[in-house]
Amino acid sequence: MSLQVRSQVSLKPFNSFGVDVQARLFAEAHSDADVREALAYGLQHKVPVLVIGGGSNLLLTADIDALVLRMATRGIRVLSDDGNKVVIEAEAGEPWHPFVQHTLALGLSGLENLSLIPGTVGAAPMQNIGAYGVEIKDVFAGLTALDRQSGELRDFTLQACNFAYRDSLFKQEPGRWLILRVRFVLDRSAHLHLEYGPVRQRLTEQGIEHPTASDVSQAICSIRNEKLPDPAVLGNAGSFFKNPLVSAALAERLKGEYPDLVAYAQPDGQMKLAAGWLIERAGWKGFREADAGVHKLQALVLVNYGSASGLQLLDLAQRIQKDIFERFHVELEMEPNRY
Repeated sequence: MSLQVRSQVSLKPFNSFGVDVQARLFAEAHSDADVREALAYGLQHKVPVLVIGGGSNLLLTADIDALVLRMATRGIRVLSDDGNKVVIEAEAGEPWHPFVQHTLALGLSGLENLSLIPGTVGAAPMQNIGAYGVEIKDVFAGLTALDRQSGELRDFTLQACNFAYRDSLFKQEPGRWLILRVRFVLDRSAHLHLEYGPVRQRLTEQGIEHPTASDVSQAICSIRNEKLPDPAVLGNAGSFFKNPLVSAALAERLKGEYPDLVAYAQPDGQMKLAAGWLIERAGWKGFREADAGVHKLQALVLVNYGSASGLQLLDLAQRIQKDIFERFHVELEMEPNRY
């Protein structure tokens, strides 16, 4: 057996919150064969298999009584190139931001707005990650996943993934699909998205009138670095809550009471509220209790100042949820997966 299975391994290095819990068993998959070996090992030893990527979307609240399989597969390849549209495929274990930078180095645009998002390529479709007006679904060309129920490989089209806001089929059917590689359709000619957030303003401040995709990526990296803490320095999972969708009537009522409410109209008539605004308006920004807190610069980010447990962070998140509902009658949904 090529798969190396270890016992009683700390997961502190493998989750961006830096929460120190133990995995009963731990292994890393560097190939499809390793993945199948791990699943077979789990069946043989009657132990569940929990698959993780970069650990940037996890809140671990207890020791994990399972075989934790970290996807560490690597490889990037161009599948087709018609001179303008390029289909590029990456293995699930590829770190996301370096992959984005690789596509930019090839002269391809499409992923620049998703720069500096932590995690891996394989985890990106799970959440339909998005930032600054672009989501995975906008550049998605397909993916290959292993059906853990049947052991068969399946290629997914855009429609089959059932993408929605921070959601997908793979999140709706947890534990069934193990994403092995993902394909994106990118452009040699840039079609830049500059209107969301302070992107255009940042480019103007830098004196860039005709930006390239790389310029946009660098601007977004600078914005994110100013607003979001580096998980290597301060444990966090990025945005902890989804921006809630509410009725136009509720948004209008809140707007009457809070004229500075941040809200975005949606195609279906609903309004998307800025969760960070709600949390900050409620006074949680900069809050700290022991080593669990809310970041002082970005209210949407919960942080571990050192030795906070997953349960302490979860308790803080639930208190914020309760307060936001009582104040605004808005329910906040947590983004990270909890174990």
